[in-house]
Amino acid sequence: MKPEQKALKQHYRETPRPTGIFQIRNLTNEKVFVSKSADLTGSLNRHRFELQMGSHQNHALQNDWNEHGATHFAFEILDELAPRDAAPDELKNDLAALETIWLEQLQPFGERGYNDPPKSRCERLQMIMRNRATQGFDE
Repeated sequence: MKPEQKALKQHYRETPRPTGIFQIRNLTNEKVFVSKSADLTGSLNRHRFELQMGSHQNHALQNDWNEHGATHFAFEILDELAPRDAAPDELKNDLAALETIWLEQLQPFGERGYNDPPKSRCERLQMIMRNRATQGFDE
């Protein structure tokens, strides 16, 4: 590898990625899919690629994409965290808190969006108990 290629590669690795919250908005019915990412550019590209390939994990979003076409969707950054030196856990917690704020504000559930509604405390506890039971922790 040439020295200039090596330097470019090193620079790319050291450059902080834009981190934050994004949405995929259906321009036909205004439904949105909201998510967080430690690499906004990469996530937006991945979601666009999955939708184009017909393999997006969100079936309702994929169905609308198939029905309306790519030109009826906008990929938008809603919020970005300022780049800073932080432990990965801090970044993860900050992103989760920011995502919660946007989900509460936009309410992209049911007829308004493609996200699953947040689980209640009781539902989360039941899910943990089921997972433990299937892993043999409740003996």
